[in-house]
Amino acid sequence: MKHHTGSVEVVAGSMFSGKTEELIRRLRRATIARQKVQVFKPIIDNRYQVEKVTSHSGFDFAAVPIEKIHDLLGLLESDTTVVGIDEAQFFDHEIVELVAMLAHRGLRVIVAGLDTDFRGEPFGSMPALMAQAERVDKLQAICMVCGEPACRTQRLVNGKPARYNDPIIIVGASEMYEARCRKHHEVPRD
Repeated sequence: MKHHTGSVEVVAGSMFSGKTEELIRRLRRATIARQKVQVFKPIIDNRYQVEKVTSHSGFDFAAVPIEKIHDLLGLLESDTTVVGIDEAQFFDHEIVELVAMLAHRGLRVIVAGLDTDFRGEPFGSMPALMAQAERVDKLQAICMVCGEPACRTQRLVNGKPARYNDPIIIVGASEMYEARCRKHHEVPRD
């Protein structure tokens, strides 16, 4: 089933907020509606299964790992109507143009990713993707310190908050990251 117009949807938030789970939910609904779905993820996201997007709670959906976002074009099948992209913050800025082009072609593009890095600063191309989207859903997790809604990702190194000048991209899960509220998010500066 073809769409009449293309669109961009962005699911953003901190780690453990349910972004990938929401992406998978939307992809499953599109599949039930007999739409042709293809899903892509960055090859560096190897936390769970290489050829699946997998939520922290264990839900998964078949996906193609790609090194660069441009690789998606060579793998896109002509009858695809819905494109899912997980962990979008790891792709270079070319993702913004590519997503816009797919939507202009009439595809529904669903993008999930971290809106901020461990410092609490905008992450990669996510702000630009959110700005061009017809729909943006910002999810929250639960603060691991106080139990309040969490909007930040806390990176931990040996149980202590990562320092501001530490590398931005380190792929990991609960062994090195926690969800935190604004009050309990810490980023010591050198």
